[in-house]
Amino acid sequence: MQSQRPVLRQVQKLKMTPQLYQAVKLMALPLQDLRTTIEEELEKNPALQVEEDRSTVSLDSLPAREKGDGEADYFENSSDTGYSRADAEAASDARRQFIEGALSLPESLQDHLLWQLALQPIPESWRRVGELLIRNLDENGFHIEPLDVLFKEVPEKALVPMILDLVQGFDPLGVCVTDVRESLLVQIRRHPSPHPRAAELVEGWFEELEKQKLRDIEKGMKISEARLREIVAFVRTLDPLPGRNYSREVARYVLPDVQVTIHDGEFVIILNDEVVPVLGLNPLFEEMSKNREKSGDPKTRQFVTQNLNEARWFIRTIGQRNETLLKVCRAIVEFQRDFFMRGPKYLKPLTLKDIAGEIGVHEATVSRITSSKYVQTEWGIFALKHFFSNSVPGTAGGGTSFSKEGVKEIIREIIGQEGGGTLSDQRIVEILAAQGVSIARRTVAKYRGELAIDSSYQRRRT
Repeated sequence: MQSQRPVLRQVQKLKMTPQLYQAVKLMALPLQDLRTTIEEELEKNPALQVEEDRSTVSLDSLPAREKGDGEADYFENSSDTGYSRADAEAASDARRQFIEGALSLPESLQDHLLWQLALQPIPESWRRVGELLIRNLDENGFHIEPLDVLFKEVPEKALVPMILDLVQGFDPLGVCVTDVRESLLVQIRRHPSPHPRAAELVEGWFEELEKQKLRDIEKGMKISEARLREIVAFVRTLDPLPGRNYSREVARYVLPDVQVTIHDGEFVIILNDEVVPVLGLNPLFEEMSKNREKSGDPKTRQFVTQNLNEARWFIRTIGQRNETLLKVCRAIVEFQRDFFMRGPKYLKPLTLKDIAGEIGVHEATVSRITSSKYVQTEWGIFALKHFFSNSVPGTAGGGTSFSKEGVKEIIREIIGQEGGGTLSDQRIVEILAAQGVSIARRTVAKYRGELAIDSSYQRRRT
């Protein structure tokens, strides 16, 4: 019989403390999110304070003439007891905030369609069905739930075809449908002067049209290439995703974390710290920490000590984040000197392991610090992840290789040259081979798709 007895063992484990979790989180934050996190920490920790904030300028620090209120408020000392400058300013601020909020909130697709539905002289039962249909649409204007699931009662089902036809005629045309094909058919049906065979093309040959099997379409529809070209040109004037024009997604502007410039032939790396305030410790908390006998009861001393420790850790973590970011950027610049000197097509293959080995950190740290961060260069603004690219073999000797992103830029340059717009993918393969890049035709087609460049057939038609 096997006996059980207690055994003492020594085991090393990494415990994820709140401070360590905070350090990992701060490492991955871009500038905008970092500033938000700092503001949250300032509100939470009274031992932390802003020493300098160069991203904002206080109006109180400006002369009256610069603030735009150089003229005196002649009514401030008025005998009219109903006038109050503070009340007037508060009312003005409230109006401004309301107007700014109203103007900055974009209209959604559902809001736009519901507004049009409200203007229709229809019975209340019709309106309820219309609202259900509209609220069941995604951002493209397509049904989220199937209509047979959405409408189970017989009276409602009988009204659906009529309400569908009504809503599909709203602006934008082609919403309240199942898919792209149905959207195009609705737009063709309601077009003031549609091509006579456009509906036939979309309804019967949509898959072939997507795959650009134009020869099969010509044979199936028994039309000439020129005639098919006319129909395709008309279909291209339609909007396959009409609901996207009313998307509430707000464009997020990129703020570079680092800037790389060339001065006297040398690279200069500048950390963008203008957006992030300089933090320091609250002098009152430091004084209370030094004079413990004046700090009052033990709970107060514990509160002061805990907040000071958290504030020091937070300041130190931001400093480590910035230091690691600079180290990674220096290593990237060193590996990608040709890119920064000569342009995007000279990007070399680079892995996280290369940078991690160069600066002496783990690959996960490099991945975290380069996540959602951007660098401003002489050639534009690029994500730091852009500089890590897979290797594409070269045809020349000596183990020459090219990066995937670099090859994509070469393809863009070839197609962008005079007469390059008519080159087939096979011809691009041959030109790349002459430049020492060895890739297959399907790889060229894949890279061309990632660059949002049409095929040679489509480029000839446009």
